[in-house]
Amino acid sequence: MQILKEMEKGNHSEATEFILSGLTDHPELQVPLFGVFLLIYGITLLGNGGMILLIRIDPRLHTPMYFFLSNLSFCDLCLSSIISPKMLLNFLAERKSISYSACAVQLYLFVAFSDVECLLLAVMAYDRYMAICKPLHYMVTMSRQLCKQLVAGVFAVGLVDSIIYTCFTFRLSYCSSNIINHFFCDIPPLLALSCSDTHINEIVMFTLVCCIIVSSLVTVLLSYVYITSTILQIRSAEGRHKAFSTCSFHLTAVVLLFGTFLFTYLRPTSSYSMDTDKVASVFYTVVIPMLNPLIYSLRNTEVKDALRKTMNKLLTNS
Repeated sequence: MQILKEMEKGNHSEATEFILSGLTDHPELQVPLFGVFLLIYGITLLGNGGMILLIRIDPRLHTPMYFFLSNLSFCDLCLSSIISPKMLLNFLAERKSISYSACAVQLYLFVAFSDVECLLLAVMAYDRYMAICKPLHYMVTMSRQLCKQLVAGVFAVGLVDSIIYTCFTFRLSYCSSNIINHFFCDIPPLLALSCSDTHINEIVMFTLVCCIIVSSLVTVLLSYVYITSTILQIRSAEGRHKAFSTCSFHLTAVVLLFGTFLFTYLRPTSSYSMDTDKVASVFYTVVIPMLNPLIYSLRNTEVKDALRKTMNKLLTNS
């Protein structure tokens, strides 16, 4: 049942809660999808939590690259936990409601950690650039203090940027309907739902997306142009292969995340498709946070060796 509160200011009603339509409206798919996404969320918690713990307890992983990776795992853990629990609950709930304030909080946290993830990938690309292109200066330049400052700056930018997004989104009026055609409170479906003029919001969203996502992507691309140039100058095939292998997992994560973000947020509103964007949203809110620790562990010999030795140590002690 749609709940509306009459507003004294203006000739319209304002929604006090929203209804999330979810991934599908087919009742027979709700329980199977609950099982699938519960498994994905469990793997996400185990993978990212295990990555953070492994990096913390193994001294060989106390390097700038793994410091940034542990923060990326923390970000993935938070990003998935912002979306998945509510989505799982709604698969089994008859009434998929979310309060106005809870929707605002979900949007704020989602945007904040999405920004942090993009910026962290840019920082990690710069770290790889320093390690491969300027190895003699690497440990001096990428000091522990600088690494902490970079991560603190990344989180600060994400939190401030998210405030702007959230304030501009929830200054709009939602008076014609309170049904969000999505499985969480995201900006495009909220703009589509609003009965206000969203032109300014679209300009703000496009500008901020360009500032965060595009600038991060440009940083990554420039870093890898220099990295590729340096690697190609390495004479031994083994050396080139080793250098490329240290970057391949990072590039995989970059392509997955930035591809889905650019597809969703840098298209004109006229071409916005709810069903298509739900699929893209599943990737960057649920699937990618699960895949990141698998990508970084399965393709990284240092992480695999650290995991193997930690497991052997635990089995020996037990």
